[in-house]
Amino acid sequence: MGIYESAVLPRIIDKLLSSAELSRLRQELCRDLSGTVLEIGFGSGLNVPHLPSAVDRLIAIDPATLGRKLAAERIEKRGIRVDYLGLDGADIDLPDESVDHVLCTMTLCTIPDVRTALSEVNRVLKKGGSFAFLEHGRSPDSKVHARQRRLTPLQKRLFGGCHLDRDPIELVSASGLTLESSAARYERGPRIMSYFTRGIARKA
Repeated sequence: MGIYESAVLPRIIDKLLSSAELSRLRQELCRDLSGTVLEIGFGSGLNVPHLPSAVDRLIAIDPATLGRKLAAERIEKRGIRVDYLGLDGADIDLPDESVDHVLCTMTLCTIPDVRTALSEVNRVLKKGGSFAFLEHGRSPDSKVHARQRRLTPLQKRLFGGCHLDRDPIELVSASGLTLESSAARYERGPRIMSYFTRGIARKA
């Protein structure tokens, strides 16, 4: 990982993903979490302020270790225990059925082996536990989708492997988890990157 990916890109992403609109979606997504939560793609801790008091431990996975420094003030203010586990969501060093919930925001677009990562999510979740996700992805508009396909190679180079055209519902539904609820809509911003899906899937 070069200087841009390790030292510059995390700061850019922190700014881009700090909007009021995304903060509102994060708040809605996190409201029913409790107990021990595993977050894949922890980044700079943008979800930390939205974790309810029922969450007493957060296990964080992210490839950019700079995010830990950027998250320090948010963690201190929230007063939550955060344990950093590793860098790769496709290789989670936790026992089977050991976490109450898994949280993932703006991350499925970037994980290289996303299907293996979701298989790992299914493995470490307790029965009845939820996978809460908020992702940008494939537009239902065919013209926008075509632009997403064309621009994804450039997007991957600039933003750490980010795909514009992955379908989070399709990926989660194929993971063995049961999709419980979802909502998708365009938020503010360019249409190629502003179609967001918020969902809850559960381990039967």
